Amino acid sequence: MEVNQQARCRELAKSSSFYSTVYSEIEEVGWEHLVRAGGDLSFLIFRVLDKKGRVHVMEIQLDKAYPRVPPMVSADVPYVFNLKWSMNSRLKNLVQQFEKHLEKLQAFWSTLDEIDRSLQIVDSKQASRAIPSRQIHVGNGCFIILFIDNNDPRSLPEERDKAFLENLECLLNTQLPRLADAETNNHLDECGICYAQYLPIGDELGPQTGSATDYTCENNSCSKAFHSMCLVDWLRSITTTRQSFNVLFGNCPYCSEPIAVKINATKN
Repeated sequence: MEVNQQARCRELAKSSSFYSTVYSEIEEVGWEHLVRAGGDLSFLIFRVLDKKGRVHVMEIQLDKAYPRVPPMVSADVPYVFNLKWSMNSRLKNLVQQFEKHLEKLQAFWSTLDEIDRSLQIVDSKQASRAIPSRQIHVGNGCFIILFIDNNDPRSLPEERDKAFLENLECLLNTQLPRLADAETNNHLDECGICYAQYLPIGDELGPQTGSATDYTCENNSCSKAFHSMCLVDWLRSITTTRQSFNVLFGNCPYCSEPIAVKINATKN
């Protein structure tokens, strides 16, 4: 969360009890976990790390009658948890419930990660952690659609003590094509600003909703990946950024080398 946006939220907190409540509760969670806040603080996006270091985003919609009216929650998960809420509940309670929900899905995501790292996935950029299926190349122009049970991700009708991919190949009686080494290295790049591989899913992001990282620093010693939308937002918060027509010119947040990004590569 940029400093100037935090200052904007602080100013809003002086104008009403709703803004004051939301501001104080964001502070309890920690500003470092806040990815984005809507102009009226009714829409918040938090990032949360699970025990394996995976970054997850949770979107929260707040009614003006909050906390009397429970928040609406969406996240990059196969199913959303049942929110437990009362008049005494706060945003930190919501984040804690989300963290517990993530714990239940660790085996599910470990299985997906094993598939994504090793096998050739059809349209891999759309294979998010919220989708419990993968379309996999099996060779000779053929593919299969594999559905993973989030409650029992290793449930294949073979020996359960085998590794998942070994078990899958035994079931299919074939050797599945593996992902090329170069593609493997670049397959799971996360944005250097929001720390997520995919942007959140939501109408406000327009055509960029749910998209993967699409910009890479050209400095070979850096090569950090970003979402163009995140990079534009970050560059706009820097006073030294220059603009020419629809292009922003600035410096990479990691290596400080010159970068240029098109504004129309982001939301409409």
